[in-house]
Amino acid sequence: MARRRRRAVLVGVGCVVALAILATVALTVGEVRMSAATAVRAAVGLGDPGEVYIVQEFRAPRLVSGILAGAGLAAAGAVLQRLFRNPLASPDVMGVTGGASFGSVLVLALGASQSLIPLGALGGGLLAAVLLGALGWRSGLPVTRMVLVGLAVQAGLAAAVNLMVVRFPRELAGSALQWTAGSLYGRTWPEVQGAALACLVVLTLLFLQYRTLAVLDLGDESAGTLGVAVSSARLRLLVSTVALGALAAALTGPVSFVALAVPHLVRLLVGPPTAATLVVTGLAGAALLVGCDLVVQHLLPVHGLPVGVLTATVGAPWLLILLLRESGPASRRTA
Repeated sequence: MARRRRRAVLVGVGCVVALAILATVALTVGEVRMSAATAVRAAVGLGDPGEVYIVQEFRAPRLVSGILAGAGLAAAGAVLQRLFRNPLASPDVMGVTGGASFGSVLVLALGASQSLIPLGALGGGLLAAVLLGALGWRSGLPVTRMVLVGLAVQAGLAAAVNLMVVRFPRELAGSALQWTAGSLYGRTWPEVQGAALACLVVLTLLFLQYRTLAVLDLGDESAGTLGVAVSSARLRLLVSTVALGALAAALTGPVSFVALAVPHLVRLLVGPPTAATLVVTGLAGAALLVGCDLVVQHLLPVHGLPVGVLTATVGAPWLLILLLRESGPASRRTA
């Protein structure tokens, strides 16, 4: 136990250091290069007005969005995988991020303020959860089949988003397209501030509830004898997770596979999940998404590529491997 705790601390510190380095690069590298000291001064409003404008209005909102969205998606994926006891469960695979994209684009289609996008994303994510429950749980499907239902829900909501984008006036279509592939481009403080506050609140609530998962792991009967109201506890965890995934998607659109892959990687490095590993998972998700965004901005030859394209390209083989493992002979014997 002590060794596991030390390993979690070491991995967490490594993630913090990596995130600090990536954040420094994100604020200093671009068409207008500046030193780290200059970027930090510009971030707090000091120095050349042009540099202050670049950092505060373009680079800082994008960076904050990547940190919050990456942490939120990774933490939501970790909780869903443990709640469903299935490594395939994640907000993007089960349709939550598709619903959040639908709600976000609907807000734009109605001409509402961009500050309401987090509310639209939350409503869309909850809609996806209701559809998943109606199509999956009522039918008594096993969890692996429920994942396939989630993929169908995700595809259907993505089609609805594409239909709205086609019907948009030309000036709004570009703003909406970022929610079809997942992108941090063009983030503004009115969007970031609302979603950031909500993400922090939900992350805190999820962390406070996370110990309940350890009791639920003992089984419903044992958890009940220990004083846990099993149904309400599962519902609270599920609603919190859906809300967190939807709010993260409000900042990025449907960025794929961060929520699916990061919890697995953290478990490989740290061991079985605990409340401490949830923090490490959030830090690792933030570092991964910010790093991927820097790659698509500065290292790939294709200009303006959405970060969701890179995460999907890397994550699709991971999903295929997990599906093959879940449908293998061992899984069929234990079904």
